[in-house]
Amino acid sequence: MTTAVQLSWLRTFVTVYRLGSFTKAAQRLELSQPTVTHQIRNLERELGKPLFERIPQGVRPTPAAETLLREVQGPVDALGTVVERHFGGAPDGHPLYVGGPVELVTSRVLPAVSDLVADGLRLTFGFGLADDLLARLAGGDFDLVVSTVRPRLRGITATTLVDEEFVLLASPGLAEEIPAHRLTAKEAPAVLAKYPLIAYAESLPIVRRYWLTVFGSRPTSAPSLVVPDLRGVLAAVKSSAGISVLPSYLAAEELVRGEVVRLLEPELPPINTFYLATRDGDLGRADLSLLHGHLLMKARLWM
Repeated sequence: MTTAVQLSWLRTFVTVYRLGSFTKAAQRLELSQPTVTHQIRNLERELGKPLFERIPQGVRPTPAAETLLREVQGPVDALGTVVERHFGGAPDGHPLYVGGPVELVTSRVLPAVSDLVADGLRLTFGFGLADDLLARLAGGDFDLVVSTVRPRLRGITATTLVDEEFVLLASPGLAEEIPAHRLTAKEAPAVLAKYPLIAYAESLPIVRRYWLTVFGSRPTSAPSLVVPDLRGVLAAVKSSAGISVLPSYLAAEELVRGEVVRLLEPELPPINTFYLATRDGDLGRADLSLLHGHLLMKARLWM
């Protein structure tokens, strides 16, 4: 005899999918891990298909889970919002305060949360460097921070959001001048030193990391142009002012249109991990939990 699918199972399923872990889902939902496992097993039994595969880092969704998520995540989130609105106590009227790097927020986070805003969620964003944003999170200025570094502050919980890949870019015209056959680990630093280097800081943090990872050495040239905004660096690269290293997500559309090109395709490109940081215990709030889970889900499509 078939058992009716319970709403709690679907809520647990969406939470496991977004967090990629039974353990984290149990913590988020304030359930025991056996309860979470039992609910997922019941749902799998009703569907007749497995939903998750266990991996060292947690669980990985199956194609059946991807299909189910598309069908149920909207209704599950909507019902959660309705329940909180009517039974979760009176709202304080304040928006959620979110901090992060301006480039990622404007290009990825804002489009990802537009549907939540349309449904009534209020958000106020602030920009800055990771250490400052995390300190302000700990001090209560922010409710959630998208951080480019793993938080080390006491009382802060971090969840891995997404990895960004760094790419070495030039305009098509400038790329034609650079002898691609000489861009080996041994020769590339000397070859590339002949071309203007564009960076968002004098210390070349992204460029230096790329050079060390791919070439095994530090860049020897000072930047010819410093723009304290990665979008400005991209604009300068497009105009053939020089070469630079940027996150692939930021230049994705320009790469597709052929406005910039990759100079190299390293076997192991440098990456950087983004984290969602919140104060311990705050994810018990329905609005913050909704935003947190929504970003985890949408980030799967960013890079």
